[in-house]
Amino acid sequence: MSILTIPPGVSFVDSLAAGLLAETAGDPLALSAMLVLLPTRRACRALSEAFLRQAEGRPLLLPRLQPLGDADEDELVLAGDLDLPPAIPPLTRQLLLARLIIALGGGRDGRPPTPEQAARLAGELGRLLDQVTTEGLSFAGLQRLVPAQLARHWQITVDFLAILTEHWPKILAEQGWMDAADRRNRLLAAQAAQWDAAPPSFPVLAAGSTGSIPATARLLEVIARLPAGRLVLPGLDREMSDADRAALDPGHPQWGLMRLLAGLNTAPADVKLWPACAGGGTPRARLIAEAMRPAATTDAWRRLAGQEIELSGLSRLDCPAPREEAAVIALMMRQALEIPERTAALVTADRPLARRVAAELGRFGVDIDDSAGRPLDLTPVGSYLLLTATMIADGFAPHATLAALKSPLARGGLPPGALPARVRRLELAALRGPRPAPGIDGLLAAIGERPELTAWLRQLQETAAPLTALMQAPEAPLRALLAAHLAFAERLADTPEEAGSSILWRDEAGRAAAQYVADLALAGENFPPLAGDAYPGLLRQLMAATTVRPTWGRHPRLAIWGPLEARLQHADLLILGGLNE
Repeated sequence: MSILTIPPGVSFVDSLAAGLLAETAGDPLALSAMLVLLPTRRACRALSEAFLRQAEGRPLLLPRLQPLGDADEDELVLAGDLDLPPAIPPLTRQLLLARLIIALGGGRDGRPPTPEQAARLAGELGRLLDQVTTEGLSFAGLQRLVPAQLARHWQITVDFLAILTEHWPKILAEQGWMDAADRRNRLLAAQAAQWDAAPPSFPVLAAGSTGSIPATARLLEVIARLPAGRLVLPGLDREMSDADRAALDPGHPQWGLMRLLAGLNTAPADVKLWPACAGGGTPRARLIAEAMRPAATTDAWRRLAGQEIELSGLSRLDCPAPREEAAVIALMMRQALEIPERTAALVTADRPLARRVAAELGRFGVDIDDSAGRPLDLTPVGSYLLLTATMIADGFAPHATLAALKSPLARGGLPPGALPARVRRLELAALRGPRPAPGIDGLLAAIGERPELTAWLRQLQETAAPLTALMQAPEAPLRALLAAHLAFAERLADTPEEAGSSILWRDEAGRAAAQYVADLALAGENFPPLAGDAYPGLLRQLMAATTVRPTWGRHPRLAIWGPLEARLQHADLLILGGLNE
């Protein structure tokens, strides 16, 4: 059994790449024969870049790098065909669950929830389902969790969860789908069984994973026992005492590693260091280990008096509000660019803080990559789609109209600067003071005799007519609303030189939005008709669950990482943000 670790304080991917290059230095083909399993696709990309850095530009045949977090049968090395149904698309699942929630009813005052509320509840139900499936559990004992004589609201919750326990399995069977988490578990279990029965002839190395998913942990245990298998753990505390290990809880960063080692009957002290690493028992490493000590054993801090504490290069900043925190972090990262080749990274699980920092850096002309991505509704094209839908649903109310028509993507088929000039004249003529009557007719009545604005508003009214009619109807199919909305949004984005259909769907956010609306059109086929004015809220709720990630890193020296990415990478300046309790 071969289990190793790369200690904290060094770059995991760089140390891993350096060790593999040193190991295969005499054979240029040996590296390409290896299979390296990593937690995510981003980790695979980070290791590829680490190989390039370590090779200093020399051509290499890299090993096969495959992610465990989103395993696919085309990527795993399964000997035979595994006949599994396809995974249900996330948007399709959310809309199907939302349809079940609406059909169940039971909202406030006995009324069914709105489509937006149903979509929000469907997202939460989907996350609960994924958690239960990931842990290898079931809902079989749900009815027995709380005695019947206790609070009535618990029985209401159990009845609501019948969506998952009774109705959802039937829908999956009818449609020929399975949940993505269930499919991943089965793929990983099949790979573990296949390698356990017939060990592969090529070297297999699983690196960077903590085995937090039980199916992944079982595969890692099999890999550690393979004749040519190795398990490389990230940042294992090899000096943790038995008392500290017994006091660990699932929220501790060492908990998953210790549970994995317990399954392998291996003590932390028996885990060896990766060959390319120095010893991890430095004063700074001991300080971090003490800071992360389980709460039940913090009485041991009293014995630290007189011991060396390494604090050089470590600073703490207390900020009064998130705005100031983001500004300070952005200044520190911008200052790092003044030193040639210096790298900096913000590590935070606080996504609003990450977006604030990215915006602050944008003021310096620095475009930075957030590893967690950005919700589609916060991208330019996503917000434009929401603003145009809200403008029609609100009957061209002043605030909604100005927000939509002042969007940078709204051009109205006019030359640059012409539409903003008309919107300013419209604002002065009709949108300040008493609120106009609803619709374009209300705006026309408010502006009086202004021929240029009148002709433009008539054209806007004609363009928006199909969507306006659907919005004003008591009920309309989701697909029809979506088609009319896209036609209006594309027409409003036209320029004299280029069609709006070409402008909206370009770049990464545009391509993600195009895929989103295509998926929504397919998934919305069986969604019940909805009131037109409920469409913008439903669209916003569904968009928020769609994440846009850049294909490649936007800045070579600055990054924003979540805890998972930070575990495997290294920067010269590391900033921990959002540490408020």
